Amino acid sequence: MRSAKITLCALLFVGATSLTPATAAPAPSASAAPSNLSNPSTGNAFALSSSAFADGGVMPKVHECTSGGGSDPGKRNESPALTWSGAPAGAKSYAIVMRDLDNASLIHWVIYDIPANTTSLPQNVDHTYQPTTPAGARQVYYRGSASLFGYQGPCSPSTVNTYEFVVHALNQSSLTSLNSNSSTRTAARTIAAATIGSARITGES
Repeated sequence: MRSAKITLCALLFVGATSLTPATAAPAPSASAAPSNLSNPSTGNAFALSSSAFADGGVMPKVHECTSGGGSDPGKRNESPALTWSGAPAGAKSYAIVMRDLDNASLIHWVIYDIPANTTSLPQNVDHTYQPTTPAGARQVYYRGSASLFGYQGPCSPSTVNTYEFVVHALNQSSLTSLNSNSSTRTAARTIAAATIGSARITGES
């Protein structure tokens, strides 16, 4: 009789164990989800191009500086035409920063407060704080081989350097903390802090 009771208890224990629900696998973390690098508004990647040169190509002389000595009439210190597409939907303005990657990333040009409905810059943007085109944009004063507002072209007569142009989509319509006395480095830091997306090309000169 005692043996029968023990057997019955064992059967009840096994049955109860088999009825215990299985432990559910933990839900995947949201951070584990793959990033979507395309822009939902366009389905395209943010891209920058120039009609003056291909990405990684040679920049025409017209875009080289005129303050490095010599009297080559082909050098005119004119900024190249630039066009961008596929920007993030939240872009409220744009800025462009140009650097000499072979000279300690020296900043040659900063233009910002470019209106959100603008997708290109013409060749030879005015060398003024507030250029005519695009209306509303502002430029930082360049202090170096030249002293002027806006674009300072490549100045590397004895070497071939790589110059990087980056268009930044910004989360602000105007960078009000910057003014005509702001340095290129201060402007670049301010732009980086407000960036929600960027695209780049390089040119050799």
